[in-house]
Amino acid sequence: MTGAAPGGGQGGWGNDLVDAAWAMLNGALGLYRDNPRTAHWLRDQLARFDEPLRVTVAGLPGSGKSTLVNAIVGEEVAPIRTADGDAVTGWYSNGAEPRATAFSPQGPLGELPVARRDKRLHISPPSRDAAPVSRLVVDWPARALRDFTLVDPPGSEVADEDGVRQVTAEADAVIYLMRRMHRTDLRLLRAVQDGPLARSTRVNTILVLCRADEVGAGRVDALSSAKQVARRLRRDPAVRGLCQNVIAVAGLVAQAGRTLREAEFAALSALAGRPRDELDRVLLSTDRFTAAELRLPVGPDVRRALLDRFGLFGVRLATTLIRTGCDTHPKLAGQLVQRSGLSELRESIASYFTDRHEVLKARSALIALGSVVRADSRPEAGRLAADAERALCGAHDFRELRLLAALQVGRTRLPEGLDEEAGRLVGAEGVSPAARLGFGEGATEPELRAALLDALRRWQEVAADPLLNHDQRYAARIVVRTCEGMLAAPQRY
Repeated sequence: MTGAAPGGGQGGWGNDLVDAAWAMLNGALGLYRDNPRTAHWLRDQLARFDEPLRVTVAGLPGSGKSTLVNAIVGEEVAPIRTADGDAVTGWYSNGAEPRATAFSPQGPLGELPVARRDKRLHISPPSRDAAPVSRLVVDWPARALRDFTLVDPPGSEVADEDGVRQVTAEADAVIYLMRRMHRTDLRLLRAVQDGPLARSTRVNTILVLCRADEVGAGRVDALSSAKQVARRLRRDPAVRGLCQNVIAVAGLVAQAGRTLREAEFAALSALAGRPRDELDRVLLSTDRFTAAELRLPVGPDVRRALLDRFGLFGVRLATTLIRTGCDTHPKLAGQLVQRSGLSELRESIASYFTDRHEVLKARSALIALGSVVRADSRPEAGRLAADAERALCGAHDFRELRLLAALQVGRTRLPEGLDEEAGRLVGAEGVSPAARLGFGEGATEPELRAALLDALRRWQEVAADPLLNHDQRYAARIVVRTCEGMLAAPQRY
């Protein structure tokens, strides 16, 4: 598999990294042509340039990975289990029709019967006598999956450093879930970036403070408390070098909002119609809420089902929202999603992952190349390893991503309101030149060029300002380099 590297619209320098990765992988393919296994593996790496970005959702058992996957997809597709009840790694990609293909470690086993009913995935698992299934690739019609493939490994496979390395080895980006900051989570986060090349370019991980509704004993203001915890973690020196962003998400609330059913809305509306003091008393605990003797407009079975879907916090929040104006199904669903933190997570996925998909895939390819060289070292491979390290360490895209994170979480602050412009220029609102320069799709090339030259002059002055500190001047130099990169690639306007 040779030829020109895949093209894209990420600005001039992003394509330089893609071109370099493509050329080095082809060079390695020629070098290792006498090793069929390595050559096949390298061809797979080249083929990945034409595939969607791979985003793995990782976290300790009980962190809520499958719940978050369902919230992102907008339907209940996870977890996937075998006939014995064991969880299996699920790969979820966009497809015109629901389809599921089982794989063993040795290769594909064939398709399984699959159906989509009531926004749920129904798979007929293979028989107990069939070959072991290591993963199930699911094609699913979902707008959220158009830009990336979501990978949901069983929590038992992410319980230690070796497990995390294994499940994230083929990932271009990682969403890591944790219930609270613990030394174990820090160790696992470091394992995600294992290896010298990965550690030098830590730009592919978002940390999610999941089950955010548990903060503050599940009060209605629990999400506000969880967001404050997330803001502190963003500035924590032990955390900020390991991820791009820290976001608090109430997974159950997000999933319920994305998959809210009319019958659930009707039950919640009936509960919200009760006097507030009465409802507050019965929502103090799950035992009280599900007590059979309670005289409520919905029976105990329905209440237990609501707890399974929303959690106690979610029921409190939903009934409060209905009482204060979210009196239709769409209004309530939208507010649940917005308040859950899912919208902020999706914005971060767009800014840090999907907008930079080519760069992140090139990063994965070069890190994979380093693994090949370490596993089968040859005299000629030393130059390839050095070239890969040089390309990764010198990539301007990674400096942009680090600056974008620093600006968005407040670690770097620029004077006189320049933060917003700097963020936009390094890709906060999109990575096309028009988006970086604050124009819509109809902007002409002369308009873009005039705005670009003006921005370049201003930011050169900022970078040379002796009154700014070192970090501020360094941030300005990154913005200058971004402008120079756009100026050097006018054909990509």
